[in-house]
Amino acid sequence: MRARYSAHVLGLVDFVVATYHPSCDAEQQREEIADSVNSDWSHLEVTESDYSPDNDEGFVTFKAYFNEEQKQYCLEERSRFIREQGLWFYIDGEFLPAIDERLSQPVQSLKIGRNDPCICGSGKKFKKCCG
Repeated sequence: MRARYSAHVLGLVDFVVATYHPSCDAEQQREEIADSVNSDWSHLEVTESDYSPDNDEGFVTFKAYFNEEQKQYCLEERSRFIREQGLWFYIDGEFLPAIDERLSQPVQSLKIGRNDPCICGSGKKFKKCCG
């Protein structure tokens, strides 16, 4: 996980593509992966990892922070990795929902600007997501 994050920070698209499991067909998604790699990543927090030495499947829960338009956003995911021939490959992940205190308020009382981050936690602008 840390190697993949470091590759994002260093702009190493080939490394990120190579660390996807072959079943993901990452080469077909190279442009989207490059867009992600070319983001302004600021830091990584690994919050949990789980695997057993006799099992070839592991999970890493992390928060990756990036900057966009003078604001910081957090991508939180629980990633699944598979070990084959001694190497770990990213297979898939589940985005964890961002908790926004505005979600517990009535919709009528919300003051959300169209360019504010969406309260659903997608990382997109409100106007491009739920707005």
